[in-house]
Amino acid sequence: MNAHEQGAESTRPESTRPESTRPESTDPESTESTPEDVTGPEAVARFAEIVTQIDFAMLTTVDASGRLVSRPMSTRTVDGNGDLWFFTAEWSRKVDEIAAEHDVNLGYLDVKGSRWASVAGRAQLVHDPERMKELYSPALDIWFSDGLDTPGIVLLKVTPVEVEFWEPRDGRIAQAAHMLKALVTRDTPDDTMRRGRISC
Repeated sequence: MNAHEQGAESTRPESTRPESTRPESTDPESTESTPEDVTGPEAVARFAEIVTQIDFAMLTTVDASGRLVSRPMSTRTVDGNGDLWFFTAEWSRKVDEIAAEHDVNLGYLDVKGSRWASVAGRAQLVHDPERMKELYSPALDIWFSDGLDTPGIVLLKVTPVEVEFWEPRDGRIAQAAHMLKALVTRDTPDDTMRRGRISC
């Protein structure tokens, strides 16, 4: 390179490609995206469908030391009032924790369907033999070896206080197409999720 070349300013134009606006966060609540909010009866119906199709939830309670403790629970049903029902054993640690602190959380996750739900609610034990017969199924025998005759078997009801859920706005396939387009163009993906909110 000669002296003239060393002293000359580069005439190469700067790239006109816009900076990517792709958000760094994958948090569904990221302010970079504005999911469509669903409320009212539609949100209640969508929530009931999501939790009944996912089955297992992570039930979070507060232990004696004030720490959050979670364990999987199989959802038996969501009734007409929106209450969620489970089976448990009266001698379990979570029952003691619920007796001391009724506030709990339920977390649902459907990885393949890209659906999530979070339920903040109040838990209580219910002794109702007829209701237990209605909700029990042989699949629960793995935890309750004697079925409904298992000592200490009891119903756990969670009454929602605040509910939020997220699901693909246009279905899973359409969501995948939107995300693929965003990866190729390096643009912010189109709004692919809708969020439901229920305050009880």
